[in-house]
Amino acid sequence: MATLTVREAIYYSAQIQLPDTMTVANKLARAEDTVREMGLTSALDTRIGGRSSKGISGGQQKRLSICLEILTRPRLLFLDEPTSGLDSAASFHVMSRITDLAAREGMTVIAVVHQPCSEVFELFHGLCLLAAGSTIFFGPASTAAEFFASNGYPCPPMRNPSDHFLRTVNKDFDKESEEKLQYEPAVADEAIDILVNSYKSSDTSEVAKQEMRQINEMDRRMIGRNRAGFVTKTLVLTRRLFVNMYRDIGYYWLRLAIYVAISLSLGMIFYNVGYGPDSARSRSSMLMFIGTLLTFMAIGGFPSFVEDMKIFGRERLNGHYGVVTFVISNTLSSTPYLLLIAVVPGAIAYYLTGLQKQIDHFIYFALVLCSCTMLVEGLMMIVATIVPDFLMGIITGAGIQGIMMLNSGFFQLPNNLPKIVWKYPIYYISFHKYALQGFYKNEFSRLVLQNDLEGHKTITGEKVIVELFQVETGHSKWVDLAILCGMIVIYRLLFVVIIKVLDMAKPMLKGVMLRCYTKSVIHGLE
Repeated sequence: MATLTVREAIYYSAQIQLPDTMTVANKLARAEDTVREMGLTSALDTRIGGRSSKGISGGQQKRLSICLEILTRPRLLFLDEPTSGLDSAASFHVMSRITDLAAREGMTVIAVVHQPCSEVFELFHGLCLLAAGSTIFFGPASTAAEFFASNGYPCPPMRNPSDHFLRTVNKDFDKESEEKLQYEPAVADEAIDILVNSYKSSDTSEVAKQEMRQINEMDRRMIGRNRAGFVTKTLVLTRRLFVNMYRDIGYYWLRLAIYVAISLSLGMIFYNVGYGPDSARSRSSMLMFIGTLLTFMAIGGFPSFVEDMKIFGRERLNGHYGVVTFVISNTLSSTPYLLLIAVVPGAIAYYLTGLQKQIDHFIYFALVLCSCTMLVEGLMMIVATIVPDFLMGIITGAGIQGIMMLNSGFFQLPNNLPKIVWKYPIYYISFHKYALQGFYKNEFSRLVLQNDLEGHKTITGEKVIVELFQVETGHSKWVDLAILCGMIVIYRLLFVVIIKVLDMAKPMLKGVMLRCYTKSVIHGLE
C-alpha cells in the first residue's frame, strides 16, 4: 500500500498473519527481526510510495515484499526474481539471509533468478536450467559446471558460471543467414539439443527421477499454518484500510471538495425554492441531481480501489485472509467517509434550497444519500472483480449507472416506460428508483403548495407526488430505505459469490484453452 510506511506495512501484516497465541509484543518483535534481516531499518518511517507519490526505492520494495512473506516462516516459499532491482551486494545479503533463515527454520525456498552474481549462485543447493521449454539440467548446483564441461561447453576461468550457462543456451540473438531463405544451424539451438539429450541419459536425471518417485510414494498430510482469528484479521484490516483511505487524497477527500463546491452551486441555483406553482418541479430536480451526483461521481475513487483490489488478490491467494474478511473490513472502514461526503454536501444543498426544516426529514435525506454511495461502492467492487483495468472499469460503471438513472422514473414517468426490459426488470432493480421515491415521500409529505400564480388554490404534497411523479404510495419511505439497505448487502454478497465462482471457473477455463491449443498444435504438425 503506497500510503503506508514500511513500519506500518510490516506491523499490520504481522498482526494479520501471525496466530493469536502470540502476544502483540511478540508479533511486533518478529516484524522488527524480519526488517533487520532484510536491511530495511533505515527506511522504517518512510512511506512506500506509488503512482502519485515518491517513496522507497524499487529494491527496498522488493525486500519489503519478501519481509511480508517470511514473517510466518513458511515451510515452502516461492520467490520470483528476488534479486531484480538490487545491486550485487544487496542481492548477496538478501539471499544469504534467506538461506540462513531456511536452514534455521527448515524452509524450502524455490527462487527464479536471472543472472545472479557468483556469490549468490553458490548459495543455491539445487539448480534447474530451462531453455526453449526443455530441461537442460536439474540437480545439485555444484555439479552444473562439470555437466556443461563434459558436453563441450566448459566455463572459462574467472567467469561467473550462471553467465556462462545463460550465454550458452540463449538463442534470442541468433542471426539469419545471408540468403534470408533459411536459417543457418544456430549455435544456441545446437547447444540446447546436445545438453537436453545428454541430461536425459545422465545419472543426474536418473537420481532426480528416483527422488521424485520416492516423494510420490510418501505418506501425504496437510501442513497448515496457525493464523490470526477472524476478529483480529477484521479489526487490523479495517484499521489499515481506514489509514489508507485517510492518506489517499483521491479516495474520498478530493471527492468531498468537489461535492461541496457543486452543492454550493446547486443550493444557490435553487436557493429558497418556496411553495409556488413551480416549486414542485424545482424540488424534484434538485433531489434527483443531488442523488445522482453523489452516486455517479463515486466512480472517481475507482483507481484507488483497483490498487486495493490488487493487494487483496495477492494477500488472499497467499492465505492471509478471506474474501468475507475483506468485504466486512472494507465496509467498516469506508462507512465514516461515506457518511461525511453524504452529510456535509447534502446539508449545504438541503438547507440552501429551503427543503423541509425538520431534523428528522434531513436525517432521512442523509441516510438515503449515504445508502446510495455505499451501493455504488458495492457496484464498483463487482466491476473491479470482472474488469480489473481501472479505465475500462470506470467506463463500465458509468454505463451501468447511466442505464439505471434513465429508468429511475424521473426522465420518463414509470407508467410511460416500455414494459419489456426497461420497466421489467430494470426499473425495479435500479436503486435510483427507490432513492428518488424515498426523497419524494420525505420532502412532499405534509407539504402544502400553491396551485396558481395568485395563491388562492393549494395542493397537498401527497397529491403532487401521486399525480405528477407517479410515486408508489402503498408503502412508506422507510420501506424504500430498507430496500436500499438490502441492496447494499446483496451487492456485497454478489461480490463474494463472483470471487468464488471465478476461483472455480478459471482453472476449468484454462484447461479447456490448453486442450484446444494442444489439438491445434497436433493438427498443425500433421
